[in-house]
Amino acid sequence: MLVSRTLAEEIALALRKTGKTLVFTNGCFDILHVGHVSYLEAAKRLGDVLIVGVNSDDSVRRLKGASRPINPESDRAMLLSALKSVDFTCIFEEDTPLNLITALQPDVLVKGGDYTPETIVGADVVWTRGGRVVVLPFVAGKSTTNIIHRIHG
Repeated sequence: MLVSRTLAEEIALALRKTGKTLVFTNGCFDILHVGHVSYLEAAKRLGDVLIVGVNSDDSVRRLKGASRPINPESDRAMLLSALKSVDFTCIFEEDTPLNLITALQPDVLVKGGDYTPETIVGADVVWTRGGRVVVLPFVAGKSTTNIIHRIHG
C-alpha cells in the first residue's frame, strides 16, 4: 500500500510501541525484475513489516539522467505494493533516503550488494538505535540497466 510520509511515520511509531521489527529499504525500482523481487523477499524475512522508500521521478532523473525513470513513481510504487513481501511504499523527493530513515527509525536497514554497511545512507541512524544494517547479494545478471540495454539492442 502506498502511504504518505506522515502515515509512514505513524506506522513506524505504532510498530515500535508494539515491539514489531520494522525493515526499511529504498531504491528507484524503475523496471521491476526478478532481482528486485528476490531482494525484497529476503528483506521482508528480516522483520515483521517492510517499508520501501521509492525515489520520486525528479529524484531518479537527478540520479540516473534525463532518460529515466522509464516508469512514473506512482506506477513503480503500485507495482512494489502489489508484492506479498512489501507492506508499505512511500515516495521520497530527496536524492537520498536519509530524512525518511531518520523519521522512520527502522530496526533493520537493507541495501543491495553494491554497498558496504559503512557506505549505506542512514546506517549511522540505525546503528545509533541499536538496529542492524544488512547488505543482501544481487541476483547475478539482473538489473534495470541490463534490461534497458537489451531493449535498445
